[in-house]
Amino acid sequence: MIEALQIAATGMKAQQQSVDTIANNLVNVNTMGFKRARVSFTDLVTQQAAIAPQEGAGLDPMGEPARRGTMGVGVATASVLRTFDQGEARQTGSAYDVMIDGDGFFEVNLPDGGSGYSRGGSLIVNADGDLATPSGHALKPGITIPQDAQELRIDADGRVFVRDAHQSRAMEVGRLDVVRFAGPSAMEAIGDGVYKATPAAGEPMAGRAGRDGIGAVRQGHLEASNVKMVDEMVGLMVAQRAYEASVKVAQASDEMLGLINNLRR
Repeated sequence: MIEALQIAATGMKAQQQSVDTIANNLVNVNTMGFKRARVSFTDLVTQQAAIAPQEGAGLDPMGEPARRGTMGVGVATASVLRTFDQGEARQTGSAYDVMIDGDGFFEVNLPDGGSGYSRGGSLIVNADGDLATPSGHALKPGITIPQDAQELRIDADGRVFVRDAHQSRAMEVGRLDVVRFAGPSAMEAIGDGVYKATPAAGEPMAGRAGRDGIGAVRQGHLEASNVKMVDEMVGLMVAQRAYEASVKVAQASDEMLGLINNLRR
């Protein structure tokens, strides 16, 4: 019964993390570019020592000498993964709003010198004059926008064109490269819609937008959150019921221990 209390505690802890993850999904239902997270669980087991067969020992259902096997000791969180299903494309009309229609990420520079990856958003021109994410991470490769730029055009293949007051037509100033990963769900979210690669996600595979399975760039659009309210509410109810079941196990085990403590000769 002591083990039952411990097992129930692992169940409550796991379901609490599931509820926390669902809560974070729900509050970000209107966050542009947000990708919902999901929790996966794994069972915990402990290996018992095997008993050597002895003469006269009992037999198991298969007719073999009885031995101890493995015993379940609860549940644990195996991973919290992101689901990169594409959200709805919402038209904004702003030249600095971009998204990737399909698979892929924009590569950005992080403050520590490493690389981050973003699905797009409302771009800005940072202090150095380069296109950057709203949080200030410059896109790779660096694309400089002149201060007197009057027109910004980004084609589906990622080419960036700018026209200033002294030009009659827009001139190409660079190209937004798009990278993709074999396992994007294993990427680590670091906030502001930016993710970091992990060994489980694989190496970034660079390519041109709109080719070889990589999504095209859409200017004047933002990608909405891929959170679906109905799915999250169903998941919330399932997690709540599972939590309640673990509580019932703990209560029953506590009552049984109480009966043992009250035994009289």
